[in-house]
Amino acid sequence: MSYCVVIPARYASVRLPGKPLRKLAGKTMLEHVYLRACQSSAKDIIIATDDRRIHAAAEKFSANVCLTADTHTSGTERLAEVVAVCELDDNDIVVNLQGDEPLMPVACIEQVAKALQDHPEVQVSTLCTRIEQADEVFDPNIVKVVRDKKDMALYFSRAPIPWCRGKFDQQPPLMSEQFAHYRHIGLYAYRAGYIKTYVSQSKAMLEEAESLEQLRVLWHGGKIIAPEALEIPGPGVDTEDDLQKVEAVLLRNL
Repeated sequence: MSYCVVIPARYASVRLPGKPLRKLAGKTMLEHVYLRACQSSAKDIIIATDDRRIHAAAEKFSANVCLTADTHTSGTERLAEVVAVCELDDNDIVVNLQGDEPLMPVACIEQVAKALQDHPEVQVSTLCTRIEQADEVFDPNIVKVVRDKKDMALYFSRAPIPWCRGKFDQQPPLMSEQFAHYRHIGLYAYRAGYIKTYVSQSKAMLEEAESLEQLRVLWHGGKIIAPEALEIPGPGVDTEDDLQKVEAVLLRNL
């Protein structure tokens, strides 16, 4: 299997400014993410950023960095510029590993790339994990995915889907033993050629309503495969509290 990993990294995070350069257990968060990717079998790892501070920090740990425009509105648009600048072949598999996921298991990076390689009819691959608690199903910050019997995504939503009649209308809501609910993991693999197609397509009504980029793929008739993750990822970093939790995990694993 041959693939590359691209790590988009923005400095201007609203909730945690300078997030990629925040320190965790003696290293920047970005370096932790990069080292995770280095443990995979990726043929190349590229950090994509529009910020020269991040560019300089990445060069200090000898990473391959692509300085992109600061006008991109999404990580996928940034990926498209990397594809163009690095002249990737249309058939190259590109894994999009977010720069705020220092606890992403290497097994998941490998799995998402293999899922795309094994399904040439699919445009995008991603992963999910089973939800066990009702409050997580109702949390709009946790994106849910509904899949068919072949693990193909039918829909992604911030709403509690599928709605379990007779369970969710109780107070408090109860989890159903009959229906499984799945949390989407924000790790993607694309073919380089499809990334160019994606950014040329119009935004989808559902994408804007839910604020979920992946709905553009489904809206325009593309397919997304979303198998259950082989390992459950640790938490990503969005807030100061997340930073402390992730650092504690990293320190335990030293």
